[in-house]
Amino acid sequence: MSGPAIVIRSVDKTFNPGTRGEVAALETVDLTVAPGEFVSLIGPSGCGKSTVLRLIADLVAPTAGEIEVFGKSAHQARLDRDYGMAFQSAGLFSWRKVARNIELPLELMGWSKADREARSAEMLAMVRLAEFGKHYPWQLSGGMQQRIAIARALSFKPRLLLMDEPFGALDEMTREHMQSELLSLVSDLGTTVVFVTHSISEATFLSDRVVVLSPRPGRIHEIIDVPLGSGRTDDAREEPAFFACSTEIRESLRAIGAAA
Repeated sequence: MSGPAIVIRSVDKTFNPGTRGEVAALETVDLTVAPGEFVSLIGPSGCGKSTVLRLIADLVAPTAGEIEVFGKSAHQARLDRDYGMAFQSAGLFSWRKVARNIELPLELMGWSKADREARSAEMLAMVRLAEFGKHYPWQLSGGMQQRIAIARALSFKPRLLLMDEPFGALDEMTREHMQSELLSLVSDLGTTVVFVTHSISEATFLSDRVVVLSPRPGRIHEIIDVPLGSGRTDDAREEPAFFACSTEIRESLRAIGAAA
């Protein structure tokens, strides 16, 4: 498609408006994401990173402004299953075996049993859990469960992937492996990704652009381009551009901390 993947125009989000519990989460957020682009959201806790993700996903509605996903409303994009999601918690169904958890969105989309099983096996191999397909989620560690949730989100090759700190529960080596695998997969599929993280190095390695949000109410403080190019490998973590970009993000975060 020639148009943008996501357009966020002058979006505000206030929870519990008009009550004693009113919280202004976001204020005047404007952001455009191109098809195939990987954009990370970073900022202090409570700045509205996850709220931006939920607005794109039509899980909550904006108080003001509008959001378009692939040229349609966020609501219609949700109905059309244009995106997959991976959250901080795995959200697996305890009564379904691991492979069947991965197959769930494929089942809902009408894939054949053979195609579901083949895709599930492929995704299990990607997250290095090929031998655990017949286990139940409760038999796996928390980190392993999260890897299954990521596999499920990617299973149907969505045009858009929304990820809320999906690697936070993983050990460092597995986390880096998953980052590299994620980049490889979304590059092959041309998937657009919006990714929430607290990790500067993770944002730098994964992203084409990093959006730094200010403390609540969240506003876009700065958008930082990451000049590592496409097709990056683990070697990118040792490049001068990686360290320079990480430093720029860190200084941006420090600036909003000092102003808070």
